[in-house]
Amino acid sequence: MGEKDPTGELGKVAEILPDIADPDAGLSEEERQAMEKKLMWKLDMALIPWLTILYLLAFLDRANMGNAKIAGLSHDLGLSTSQFNATLTIFFVSYSVFEPLTNVLLKRLRPSRFIATIMVLWGLNMTFMGFVHNWSGLMAARWFLGLAEAGLFPGINYYLSCWYKRSELGIRVAIFFSAAAISGSFGGLLAAAIEQMDGVGGKAGWAWIFILEGAFTVLFGIASFWFVYDFPADAKFLTEPERARVIRRLVADNQSVGQEHFSWPILRSALLDWKMYLGALIYSGITTPLYSFSIFLPSIIQDLGWSTSVVQTQLYSVPPYVAAALLTVAVGYLSDRTRTRGIYNLASSIIGVAGFIMLIASKSPGVKYGGTFLGAIGIYPCISNTITWVANNVEGSYRRGVILGFVIGWGNLNGIVSSNIYFSAPTYFEGHGVVLGFMAVFLFGGSALMMLLLNLENARRQRGERDAWVEGKDEKKIRDMGDQRPDFIYTL
Repeated sequence: MGEKDPTGELGKVAEILPDIADPDAGLSEEERQAMEKKLMWKLDMALIPWLTILYLLAFLDRANMGNAKIAGLSHDLGLSTSQFNATLTIFFVSYSVFEPLTNVLLKRLRPSRFIATIMVLWGLNMTFMGFVHNWSGLMAARWFLGLAEAGLFPGINYYLSCWYKRSELGIRVAIFFSAAAISGSFGGLLAAAIEQMDGVGGKAGWAWIFILEGAFTVLFGIASFWFVYDFPADAKFLTEPERARVIRRLVADNQSVGQEHFSWPILRSALLDWKMYLGALIYSGITTPLYSFSIFLPSIIQDLGWSTSVVQTQLYSVPPYVAAALLTVAVGYLSDRTRTRGIYNLASSIIGVAGFIMLIASKSPGVKYGGTFLGAIGIYPCISNTITWVANNVEGSYRRGVILGFVIGWGNLNGIVSSNIYFSAPTYFEGHGVVLGFMAVFLFGGSALMMLLLNLENARRQRGERDAWVEGKDEKKIRDMGDQRPDFIYTL
């Protein structure tokens, strides 16, 4: 899996995508729909479950510092609050800096090799993190963890956008990203169980969290050499007619399938695209709350005064994540059905803002715990929805890869902010206030502005004001224009 088409013929005809023979010629409309339904089921079963598991492991390995902290990590290594926050910060530095580059590497090295390799590397890094004895060792491990993980999230989002139509991508990305919320609940349960190994082999419970979770990742990384497929024209789990169906349906949706060649003008056009910069601002309005929530939720719940043990604290963290996972999938489904994205960001952000206001304003443990639910369901659905929104509105596989990498990388750079705003226990007034501001200004305000600007551009295209852009161009040059084609209508 990941081997190229042995004849090379499909790759050649992919250069002239619209001319690929229709394998369903002569079939009735009902028969065509049946073939497409069968194809979609095959794609979903081959791609989504495995990729979801991989991201669950990634987020588990990234966010388990919160579980390790309340299991004694800071005490055993003698970490101050600022030192602990620095170990969170350094992950996001390497993670964010290298994210914009990773989609280019994914295309050049092929998904089956690239994704499997980085998983093995970060799994080994996580495993050996269980053997650190001081702050400097933990800092080094977290730096390399960020470096190795940098390619997974932007890579998989870009990869999925080369398989599914724009109106189909939301639910798939939502299911994939729901693994982040699931990892929050699963991580709490898993940490509660692993902590019982405290003292085994002379290692503390927090060390076993790192060792065992890292070992799981290594095993799945090795298996990914066989269970991660390449782009549609090269995927061996499809028959040749099925590959043709995938490519033809994407072309009909004005989408590329990963066959373009890199060129500097493509990179330049990506860097000049205003949607990239506004998308990055919107995404930063979600990632700052996301990482704050995932890292510090165990501490927030512990400070409510309800739990009497570490295990109880871990278990209390499960329900908000379950609610977030369910709403993430629901938003993905609804946004695909309605073919709109921005309105769901606006609605979710309002819910999230209400949740963090409850955390700031109330002294009641019950109200604060309720605020964690609203916070979770206001944050998590917007991640997958925003990534899908950006992917829907950028055409050309390299342009989409570069822009997604930049948007996700810039957004994740705000994890540095997340790591350094929660320090005034038990009220965490500063942390909740910063999160509230990011959601209100960047998530809500940025999404509203994006909707307005895209709507204005669509109106210009529908009035024919952009038709002059294609004058004098042949069919291939018009196709190469991507979302600059006058007939390309942006998703709101």
